[in-house]
This record gives sequence, C-alpha cells and structure tokens, in this order.
Amino acid sequence: MSVFDSIEQARQALDRHEISAAELTEHYLRRVQALDSQLGCFLHLDRQGALEQAELIDRSLAANRSAGRLAGIPLALKDILVTADQPTTCGSKVLEGWRASYDATVVERLRASGAVVLGKLNMDEFAMGSSNENSAYFPCKNPWDLRCVPGGSSGGSAAAVAADFCLGTLGTDTGGSIRQPASFCGVTGIKPTYGRVSRFGVIAFASSLDQVGPLARSVEDCAELLAVIAGHDPQDATTIEQPLEDYRQACRQPISGLRIGVPREVFSAGADPAVCDAVERALAELEQAGAILVEVGFPDMSRAVATYYVICTAEASSNLARYDGVRYGQRIGEDDGLLAMYQQTRRLLGAEVQRRILLGTFALSAGYYEAYYAKAQRVRTLIRRDFSDAFAACDVIATPTSPTAAFELGEKIDDPLQMYLADVFTISANLAGLPGISLPCGFSARGLPIGLQLLAKPLGEGELLRCGAAYQRLTDWHRRRPENLESDGVSR
Repeated sequence: MSVFDSIEQARQALDRHEISAAELTEHYLRRVQALDSQLGCFLHLDRQGALEQAELIDRSLAANRSAGRLAGIPLALKDILVTADQPTTCGSKVLEGWRASYDATVVERLRASGAVVLGKLNMDEFAMGSSNENSAYFPCKNPWDLRCVPGGSSGGSAAAVAADFCLGTLGTDTGGSIRQPASFCGVTGIKPTYGRVSRFGVIAFASSLDQVGPLARSVEDCAELLAVIAGHDPQDATTIEQPLEDYRQACRQPISGLRIGVPREVFSAGADPAVCDAVERALAELEQAGAILVEVGFPDMSRAVATYYVICTAEASSNLARYDGVRYGQRIGEDDGLLAMYQQTRRLLGAEVQRRILLGTFALSAGYYEAYYAKAQRVRTLIRRDFSDAFAACDVIATPTSPTAAFELGEKIDDPLQMYLADVFTISANLAGLPGISLPCGFSARGLPIGLQLLAKPLGEGELLRCGAAYQRLTDWHRRRPENLESDGVSR
C-alpha cells in the first residue's frame, strides 16, 4: 500500500471502504517499526492500543454509524501531552514510566473525532531546546539528512510527519517549538493564538507562552486537526470563549488583495542567503497570485530574545518545582528523606533543564525580580504594541521561520547562545500571543528544507490558512519527501 498524500484522501478511502482503519494503522505501525531505529521519533509505540482503536472505528464504519471527522486517521502525540493509556515522560528520566490518570483535553478531542493514536513522540526534555538533542533518551534525527537535527522541542513530531510515520501530529510551541522543527523537516506546523487551544493536560514549561498546535504535510491537513482541537475548555481558564472560524473554508479563499507585511530588516539580520532567497521567491509567488506586499516594522529581535529567555526561565523555575521526588518524579526509598529525593531528581534532570531552572530562579529572587522579570514583562507589552502597529498596515507578516536550514547534530549543543538564536524569528509571536504558521518554501544547497513563516493578529488563524493554502496550491514543496531512509521493503 502506498501512503496517502493527505488526511482528506485517507478519509475518503476509508469512507468508500477501499481500505480499513486497521489496515491503514497496520501500515503505519509497520513503517515505524522498520525505520524508526534510524530516526528516533517515538518514545512509546502503542501497537496493541492503536489496532484496538482502529478495529472499533471499522465496526462503526461498517455499521454506517458516524465515527467522527478523523475516524481511522493515524496520528501521534508529542510526549508532553498526558494520556491515561500510555506513559508520558516529557522526554525526561524524571517521569520515566509515569502514567497520568486522564487524557489532555486535546487528546480527548482527537479520540472523540475517531483518530487513532499510534504513540508518543520524542522531544527536548520538558520542551527545553531547539534541536531535540536534549531528550533524556536519545536524540531524534532529521529524515532529510540523518546527520542533522530535526529542530525542537517538537522535533519528534515534525520528523514523524516528514518520514510518513503518521498523517499528522500534535506538538507544543513555547518560542517556536512547532514552527522551527516544521521548517527543518519540510512540513507544515501551526502555533495557534494563545488561548485558542486548551492547555489542560499539557505538562507546563512556560505557562504564559505554551500553546498546542498541529503538524502535518499540508496547510489543509493542519486546518483539519486545528478544527478538532481548538475551542473553549472549561478546565482551562485561559481558553477563549469565542466561536471558531471554518478553517477548511478559510483554506479555499483566494488571496487577491491580501496585504502581506514584509519586515526587510529581518532579511539582513543574520539569516542565511539561501533562506532569504527562498522566502523572497515565495513572496514573489504570492504577489503574482494577487497578494499585496507592504513594508512593515518588526519588533527588535535582540530585545525579543532577551525578553523571552527571562520570562520562560522564570516560569520554568516555578513550574518545575513540583518535580522534587515527593509529588512528581521518580521516588526513591521513603526512609531516605527529602534531601535524598531532591538530590536524586537533580541527578536525573539534564543540563539544559538545570540551566533554565537556575536562570529563572535568579530572575525571580529577592532583589532581582524587578530588574529582570518585571522589566521583561514591560518589554513584552511594547512588543505587543509593535505588532499592533504593524498589523494596522497588513493582514499577515512574512519572515523566514529560522535563520538557517537544519544544522548538524552536536554543532550547537555546547553553545547555548547560538542554540537560542535558532528561534530568533519565532519567539516574538509567543510573547505577543499571536498565531503563526511555517510552511516549506524551498531547499538549501545541501538539500535541506527551508521554511516560510506567516504571522497574523490574535485569532487570525483564518488569514494564515488562507495565505498558506494559496501558496501550497501554487507550489509543491510540501509534497516532496525525503528519499534517504532505508525502507526494508516497507512502501510509502
């Protein structure tokens, strides 16, 4: 069986009974089992549970009962989303083997729509990283070049889509952790408006920045997943009580007259020339299709990076305080005392997580709170205002997703500052609570994908989908697949 190009194509084949949900699920499970040893996308593969889910869907379809808009579609989840039937580790040894007693809201919504959950995907420990090299278990690799990183922290989610291990995934984005790996792996990824998707059941990194979003091959597939997971959740007070747009309909709208803001200073801010060229070509394609390009300003990137790392580390310090070996985390003998439990947990945490906890604790400490954290929050307000001014002149803003294509494993792991700058173009959207999307727009000389980022005003997902889908109708970058994986006879 050859792989389907889209969720819609698979959905139609299932509805026509050309393939069963169990057969489709078995295909993807076989592909993961044959190839994932090369990539390291999955931390947990739930073969038995996935097949049981698929068989239930098949019975509903055979009886012509409504089984949901994603009925029989194989998906996978970043291991930051809690699940009652599978372990959730958040890429950390601290939570190795831990099972929650409930499903995250987004997982509940996927299951209610009939989706088949294959397993849990690799990630940087507690979502802290830009390369997936901070996973406590093993690094994930880029399907386009196994010497390169897939991006992070949702690297396993992006790589799994690129490798055709599933038809879509969910990731989380705190400072670019959906969009940057989507760019590196040549797939599409959406970070929704803060509050558009529930965070209930998401292991928190930085609570005012984290947001769940979909990754898939195309904008239309991401729109389908977003339509299922988005919406108000009474269990998450930060979710927005406002009706959803028709995301699939937004994908079909023409872009004639759409104003695309282009911050030219971004293109001279250290981005690789190949990245800038690919984005410029993408803008020319959109202009030819009827969009209007206008120059706009963009929040100062050095200010945004500094602001982000004060806020996210401070919130991480607070959120990770619970992993003390008493309430959460691996426990040792009950007679060993609290100090021994604390020391054991510290030994289990990776270097990057410890670094961020220490930075955040310092920023929140007496005598430094006002100088760092409070000041960063004031600068965050200024960044929001900068975006508000820019959107007075345009509907979406276009930039590169990342200043480079994927870099090699080990290239930046010992240089935290260079690693942090891999998210320089994506961070501002999280600080301002804006929706953003990354979609493939070309390749580097080395044959690695390059991503185009589009940002919109709050609740402007429809504009992003409209623009992104129009671009993908004009181009075929999102249809290209890596060919360097040894398949062991397993078809695509």
